[in-house]
Amino acid sequence: MTTEATAPDLQAFTEITGLHWLDDRPQRFPDAPGAWHTGPDGVVVTLDDGEELVVDGTPMRGEHHFGVLPERGGVDAVWREAVIEVAKRGGNDIVRPRHPDAPLRTAFTGTPAYAPDPRWAVTGRYIPFDEPRPTTVGAAVEGLEHVYDAPGRIEFELYGRLLSLTAFPGRGEGRLMALFTDATSGITTYAANRVLALEPPAADGTVVLDFNRAANLPCAYTDLATCPLPPAENRLLVAIEAGQKIPRERGGS
Repeated sequence: MTTEATAPDLQAFTEITGLHWLDDRPQRFPDAPGAWHTGPDGVVVTLDDGEELVVDGTPMRGEHHFGVLPERGGVDAVWREAVIEVAKRGGNDIVRPRHPDAPLRTAFTGTPAYAPDPRWAVTGRYIPFDEPRPTTVGAAVEGLEHVYDAPGRIEFELYGRLLSLTAFPGRGEGRLMALFTDATSGITTYAANRVLALEPPAADGTVVLDFNRAANLPCAYTDLATCPLPPAENRLLVAIEAGQKIPRERGGS
């Protein structure tokens, strides 16, 4: 599960210049070398004379087979100063070039956020499911879906109300993450989603939800991201005035 928006992730996404969907027809793109197509045997690029990609430190020329990529997996190929991401999202193979001189990266000035407030760090209780539940969610790209195995849910209180969030696996052993929206979404925070990374629950199931660390996903900054949306039960009706706000690139301040 790779949805947590850490600083390195964000920098990489501000460098994206295109989101190209592959099919069985060879296609060339203005921001990547070669002609690209995909099929039952996976992604293939055919490089012209003088074109080169470096994959895992090895220069590639002519025809190169990336093979069948796993869902949410991918390979980074280097082209000059750029990185060409070859990946699978929602069952579709994509090419997503990243150039360090992309306007979004060079003009980026940081993300506005609420001032940290300890009252937004609340202790909840993790309740594991008997078996992980396959959970289908929408995506920032219309028509795309993601499926994740939810290991459990987290119950907590805010404003005297009992709330809960379905949790997905996070980065690192035992870590969790929750995608959510709340009553600030579309007003002071990004409308589609935010993400909260969580440390592994304690032996008694307690877990701290520090909403001061609620972060934007890459789709908050660029239309060239395929970020997942929260499941319906994670659309909270309370206002969580904590964490990152609408990026300046989307009109935030």
